[in-house]
Amino acid sequence: MTDHTEGFHSTRRSFLRTAAAGLAATGAVLASPLLALADPFEPAFVGRRGSNFTLRDDLFYFAGTNNYYLHYQSHFMIDDVLKNAVAMGLPVIRLWGFLDGNPANGFVMQSSPGVYPEAGYERFDYTVSRAAQLGLKLVVVFVNNWNDFGGMNQYVSWFGASSHDEFYTNEQIKTAYKRYVQHFLHRTNRYTGRQMINEPAIMTWELANEPRCLSDPTGDTLFNWVREMSFFIKSMDHRHLVAVGDEGFYNIPGNPDFIYNGSQGDDWKRFISLPTIDYGTMHLYPDGWGKDEAWALQWIKNHIHDARAAGKPVVLEEYGWKDLTTRDTIYQTWLDTIYQEGGNGDQFWILTGLQDDGTLYPNYDGFRVTYPSSTASVISAHAAQMKAKSGRRF
Repeated sequence: MTDHTEGFHSTRRSFLRTAAAGLAATGAVLASPLLALADPFEPAFVGRRGSNFTLRDDLFYFAGTNNYYLHYQSHFMIDDVLKNAVAMGLPVIRLWGFLDGNPANGFVMQSSPGVYPEAGYERFDYTVSRAAQLGLKLVVVFVNNWNDFGGMNQYVSWFGASSHDEFYTNEQIKTAYKRYVQHFLHRTNRYTGRQMINEPAIMTWELANEPRCLSDPTGDTLFNWVREMSFFIKSMDHRHLVAVGDEGFYNIPGNPDFIYNGSQGDDWKRFISLPTIDYGTMHLYPDGWGKDEAWALQWIKNHIHDARAAGKPVVLEEYGWKDLTTRDTIYQTWLDTIYQEGGNGDQFWILTGLQDDGTLYPNYDGFRVTYPSSTASVISAHAAQMKAKSGRRF
């Protein structure tokens, strides 16, 4: 498949280096207009100051997206998604940093505990290198609560544990997870020559996608795991942000709503209280959860209010609505609420593009957004609003 990586013109490089005299060239690549970097050859890590994200000490607000196939599909398919994200003005993409057990499209990142086939990381490396060239930031997740691409149950199976929730307590499993994370952070990208721990295109390490622990509604089991694993990552890496990747479920005993009463084993407010967790995440699928529009708007407002009280940023990092006849109106309402209430970011599920044969990637879960489309236009307009809030000094 054609490699669409673009080279740099030496005259352009010379001009930029001259204009940025006095600043060291540290190996970063040309900046996208998305992030308007002062020196496109100096790495820029997304940081946090209190309840705000920062980029070069400026405020950083964003609209972004998710995609789950960037670590195993072709270069053409990867490029098409990243190109569409740039066209929509989306500076942040969330993707999977795991592929455990069985290969996908011939790629596997951990074939068995402690075995990390280097060939299995090629597509992930390519995605990171292209994101760096385009000025995009990546949120990288280390394991899945669900069975797709291995997930927690793959670890449970590997070590002969009896239930999903032993992922959080079994010492062999926890050690295997830590070893995988440690390996991941210290790998060298074959395209950039940088270790992942030194990669400015990566914004965040996320502990898991939508972790739940139904066997312990007190929330203690999952909280203890989050505390241990976030501390482990921060002990190695002080440059990148760390988030849980959870759905934002509260733990209020006696509340009649299963998303608020702790029955899923999560405790969002305790998660964001940890000094090793940089920001809170929430997901939003009201039609799948049996909720209505008023409930969804209150869900967004509650998280923004509670995150601000905790002094942390908050991101609606997954959201979806299946009904295409009402989707644009629904998304507009949600995104307006995030903007007006002071949310720090949002990432819809899911931006897809073309397959190798030129056809659209299938709409497997009903949430697909393609560019161009009416939904893409709604999100792009919101992205421009969020970008306009960025870049201001404290």
